[in-house]
Amino acid sequence: MIELDARRLMCPMPVIKTQNIIETMLSGDNVRVICTDPGVMQDIPAWCRINGHTVLKAEEIDCEFILTIEVGDG
Repeated sequence: MIELDARRLMCPMPVIKTQNIIETMLSGDNVRVICTDPGVMQDIPAWCRINGHTVLKAEEIDCEFILTIEVGDG
């Protein structure tokens, strides 16, 4: 699993960085995105739905927002 550190980045940068890293990955791969912008809890799942990826887990731990995404065929 690849880990993307998007801490201290504000919208839309976490989504853009997620998009950029997913473009380098294969279908079925997983990426863990760690953010501090609470907006990612809506923005990244919406982007994933539009682009054919799946959010496997979304959680808040110690003021960080962590999403685990499975890359789809999109």
